[in-house]
Amino acid sequence: MADGNFANLSEVRAKAREDAYAAPLESLNPAQPELFEADAMWPIFERLRAEDPVHYTAEHEFGPYWSICKYNDIMAADTNHQQFSSDFLKGGITIAGGQANMDPLPMFIAMDPPKHDVQRKAVSPAVSPSALIDMEPVIRERAGAILDALPIGEEFDWVDLVSKELTAMTLATLFDAPQKDRRRITYWSDVVTAAPRPGGLVETIEQKLGIFTEYHAYFTGLWNEKVNAAPTGDLISMLAHHPDTRNMEPREYFGNVVLLTVGGNDTTRNTISGSILALNQNPDQYRKLRENPGLIPSMVSETIRWQTPLAHMRRTALEDVEFQGKTIREGDKVVMWYVSGNRDDEVIENPNAYIIDRERPRTHMSFGFGIHRCVGNRLAELQLKIIWEEILARFPVIEVTGEPKRVFSTFVKGYETMPVVIPARA
Repeated sequence: MADGNFANLSEVRAKAREDAYAAPLESLNPAQPELFEADAMWPIFERLRAEDPVHYTAEHEFGPYWSICKYNDIMAADTNHQQFSSDFLKGGITIAGGQANMDPLPMFIAMDPPKHDVQRKAVSPAVSPSALIDMEPVIRERAGAILDALPIGEEFDWVDLVSKELTAMTLATLFDAPQKDRRRITYWSDVVTAAPRPGGLVETIEQKLGIFTEYHAYFTGLWNEKVNAAPTGDLISMLAHHPDTRNMEPREYFGNVVLLTVGGNDTTRNTISGSILALNQNPDQYRKLRENPGLIPSMVSETIRWQTPLAHMRRTALEDVEFQGKTIREGDKVVMWYVSGNRDDEVIENPNAYIIDRERPRTHMSFGFGIHRCVGNRLAELQLKIIWEEILARFPVIEVTGEPKRVFSTFVKGYETMPVVIPARA
């Protein structure tokens, strides 16, 4: 799939379904980026939820791991930091851990209490309800300007001109970085989660580490500016001046920058793109939204569930744990597949359907649970709400004109490109 040829996608998906049910259960391995790139991983999770929802994969390039595939089981593991650790020293929050290409960075999402709690508390005021009230008119003005600049009647890449642009502007604001640098920040975010491979965003680990050096230097400069100035309301200043973080090690500071960059970039960007795709694939729902813009908040939550912009989070067992009839041993890698939990029909009725007026649209696990629940979830929802209010005020329809190019990753579930056109008649 790396060559970008998606003409045979239906064949790939059909074969993936056949393989998922023909293979011996014990051999199933959902952590295949090729399947995620082709949007063909669904049958494996479907079978695992039905036959083996706590599943052990013995052989994988990053070592053996457990898959937790059902909603309530994921929630139980996600809220149990006493037995399932996020600690970066034990491997962190992704299936690859430090084995993929570099050692895991310390960051508060990859820490356990109490250190997690004090570092999260340091930055949470940046996305408090009062901060969001202040940001809303700025986001709305930018969203309007982005949409007003789009070409009419010509095909363009929605990811580049809209999804990336709005989230990049918001990220630069959160960091109080110059807007001229916004695309550098989102580029670095993409590099963080990119697996080095020929033809990929980065091709070698050496190239990736070189980009990280530039990324680190940039944010070290921002820290040095902020630590010697009066405190302000941006994330860097909060880290530089909070008593629990102002003396953190440089590597720990950079780890938190990486976390805040990726968290602020991928979730919102890929859900903005996902909303366009979902509404095009479900024209009855698009029509329902146009007829009743009051459904935008519900549509936003349904899209976040349907898209699931981060496919998994990983934990490491701190002790032997009996979990749903399986013995998870101390040190075992445990992968919570949010992308599967969000399609669990025991919790979500008709979960494969995209329904923008669901009775309980916020019943999803895309933001996680417990102490690690996404700190910026309300900001993500706000950006999505605003962009759709502004879209509906301008364009009756935005048409997806071809298959999007999806990200080659089992962690970030997103889009590299998505061709669309705003018809001239609109």
